[in-house]
Amino acid sequence: MANYAMVIDLQLCTGCGGCIIGCKNENNLPEGVRWSNKLTETLGRFPHVRYHYRPTLCNHCENAPCVRGCPTRALYKTKDGITAHDPDKCIGCRYCMVNCPYGAVNYTWNKPHQEWEDNTEVIPGCTYSPRGLVNAVDAKGWPIFNPDPDVNYKAIRPTGVIEKCHFCLHRVEAGKLPYCVEVCPSSARIFGDLDDPGSKVNELLGMFRAERLRPELGTRPKVFYIREFCPCAYEPGKGMI
Repeated sequence: MANYAMVIDLQLCTGCGGCIIGCKNENNLPEGVRWSNKLTETLGRFPHVRYHYRPTLCNHCENAPCVRGCPTRALYKTKDGITAHDPDKCIGCRYCMVNCPYGAVNYTWNKPHQEWEDNTEVIPGCTYSPRGLVNAVDAKGWPIFNPDPDVNYKAIRPTGVIEKCHFCLHRVEAGKLPYCVEVCPSSARIFGDLDDPGSKVNELLGMFRAERLRPELGTRPKVFYIREFCPCAYEPGKGMI
């Protein structure tokens, strides 16, 4: 068994948003839902301005308040320490949204990808309607439908349940990195096993002082942030399974 965690190197992060887009494509997220997100802050007055950008996702807390408060055990911890979700058990009570101090849990209010059911052509007889484009590419729900999450998680979640980042559990169980890690162009996200002394995450946590979001709450997040500016260097890498 592993104890998976993620390190995010803020000095390598360019703020490109590739993690956000990659996550949406990999997990077929509907409009308005982000499992991978960001915190931004601008301080000061021009020309003396500082801008802070911090990518965020579910923190997969060791002491996860969302899991403790779920009445149906739809939210649970895997043997590898990932905070996962079973949409078949979810009753949509949203206790987890109230309990999560990081705002990392989303609720599916509307039918996912319903905008692609529209049969209106912008230019009649010339352009596809949204529904026509879905049919033309033989997709399910939307044109870039990804069937991969069918391995152990519904590819498109139904209306009335919560959903959240699960470290791309379907990929991890197949021996692959989470997709946000895979697509990061600067290798700012590093994934690995906290219980493996030789893992990349442990190498970096040993080299640099790490921060976690709201540590005073005692949730013990497993997403760590290192370096906003530090002249030290290390051999880049995305981590390992």
